[in-house]
Amino acid sequence: MNRRKLTALFIVLLTPLFLYPEEIRKETRIFAVKDQQELKMDIYSSCTSSVSAQPCLLFVFGGGFKEGTRDAALYTDYFRYFADKGFQVVSIDYRLGMKGQKAPGIFNNKPLQHAIALAVEDVYSATNYLLQHAGELNIDTSKIIISGSSAGAMTVLQADYEKRDHRETTRVLPDGFQYAGVIAFAGSVFSKEGTPSYDTAPAPTLFFHGSKDKLVPYNKTRFFKLGVFGSKSLAKRFKEQGYPYTFYTMEGIGHDVSEYPMTEFLPEIEQFIRNFVFDKKQWMLEIYLKDKFRKSDTSTDPGSYYK
Repeated sequence: MNRRKLTALFIVLLTPLFLYPEEIRKETRIFAVKDQQELKMDIYSSCTSSVSAQPCLLFVFGGGFKEGTRDAALYTDYFRYFADKGFQVVSIDYRLGMKGQKAPGIFNNKPLQHAIALAVEDVYSATNYLLQHAGELNIDTSKIIISGSSAGAMTVLQADYEKRDHRETTRVLPDGFQYAGVIAFAGSVFSKEGTPSYDTAPAPTLFFHGSKDKLVPYNKTRFFKLGVFGSKSLAKRFKEQGYPYTFYTMEGIGHDVSEYPMTEFLPEIEQFIRNFVFDKKQWMLEIYLKDKFRKSDTSTDPGSYYK
């Protein structure tokens, strides 16, 4: 066989390796039973075995605490991308405390406060399950990153905030454990004490938020010290205190930012993890991005969403 034919044969044989990504394995487990509801987690991992423990990306879905599923198709690219990069990706259920509730607001905050508390409690239970089964799941417990969309983003930001402040709710987790990073797609923190102040420095955090988001406030909604503090408000606090973070402001965009970065900004998310979580860089980075070609529905607010 001459060299030209041999080269062509190698190209044919190797082409599938480049065209088709590595196979991803999915396993479903029950991590808790609460209020007569089985809470499940899907674990996505590469079929290639790894000798060393792998970082873990724990994801919390969105849906206003009233709807949504852990395995919605819109998250598939996100899960597969990081599983293919050597992460154990875990997407979890949580109890939906806003089902059947009216739109939350400053003077109707108890249902939302309760819903956030339920979701955070379930994130801690899932985290504890991963810590207890880290060996068999091949998870590096020092590299558990929490990530969420919309209500899920609120949940993960709240979970890290309460853990750093040593709240009573965090006792299910070991004293020395802290999340290694937080990734929030249009999230916020609920606080009765004004802009959140952390007893212990928070995890390096990646914020994505649309400047015209009316469903989850880009900046904040408050009445005296009680309020919902969005990405802009939190990033300002991080900057004042010197906490490492990256903040993407999507100018002129509404609540869409809770979803599309998980398909369109995957390399940027990965780079944040490598820089801030793995390499522990102490950067404070703010990016204002205006996409002239992206159209956004900026009309969605709590009143229209919770009908």
